Amino acid sequence: MEQVSRKYVIVSPVRDEERFIELTIRSVIEQAVRPIEWIIVDDGSTDKTAHIVDRYAAEHSWIRVVHRQNRGHRQSGAGVVEAFNEGYNSIRRQDWNFLVKLDGDLAFDKTYFQRCFDRFQREERLGIGGGTLYHVERRRELMEKGPRFHVRGATKIYCRKCWEEIGGLWKAPGWDAIDELKAQMLGWKTETFSDIKVLHQRPTGTAESRWSDSVKGGIARYVAGYHPVFFLASCLLRVTDKPYVIHSAGLLVGYCQGYVKRIPQVNDPELIRFVRTQQMNRLVGKQTIWGNNRLG
Repeated sequence: MEQVSRKYVIVSPVRDEERFIELTIRSVIEQAVRPIEWIIVDDGSTDKTAHIVDRYAAEHSWIRVVHRQNRGHRQSGAGVVEAFNEGYNSIRRQDWNFLVKLDGDLAFDKTYFQRCFDRFQREERLGIGGGTLYHVERRRELMEKGPRFHVRGATKIYCRKCWEEIGGLWKAPGWDAIDELKAQMLGWKTETFSDIKVLHQRPTGTAESRWSDSVKGGIARYVAGYHPVFFLASCLLRVTDKPYVIHSAGLLVGYCQGYVKRIPQVNDPELIRFVRTQQMNRLVGKQTIWGNNRLG
């Protein structure tokens, strides 16, 4: 197989990450395969994040910082994509083959990107990939579970051709599922690499309250065009998840808000048809992108 160039750029939207950002920066600096450019977007931080990233940018020419005004609050979904897009539009190097969206609260070993690119090298139609997130709870590393095709928004690697075909990120909650679903529809494979670990300093969803995060998840599923029957079935299966009942209730509230408030869904009827066909096939036991995983 022809060797794929491993030139990559990273865009990191960060906000109020003074506790964790240096772990992420050191993890990237120590990589066996370093990025050709890293854009860190300080999304209006009110702590020492800006000072920390500016200091490292002054020491490394391939790290650059974009500072955004403080909007007064953390805005997940649309806010993250806005910050990411500003960073993406600031990239100077155009000879990249991979684009990475990386959060500022992660830690990983020095072979992380090298091993990820090995996977892209072996699988020609792999369009989006990334490591498996773990977090520490009671001194134990616990895996953050999800369908294998779903790569967490905290660490996504896009091969250039796939990125160009999906047309960027949808600016709304659910962006980190819509990109993968669109890629799958276009014949790309998306995969979380089960044997490549990323330590998440703050477990997914804990930047906000558990309830708020669940509601956001429900809105995201509505925006992505989830079939109502599939969505209700997945809520029922999650009733026994911690925090008991609350997570399912929050998802349901968020999904219903999408209808009541007429929140715009992804503007792609073909994609919504693809998603709903996959979901209904999953309910009757056919092979789908969900594989053998529980309903998403």
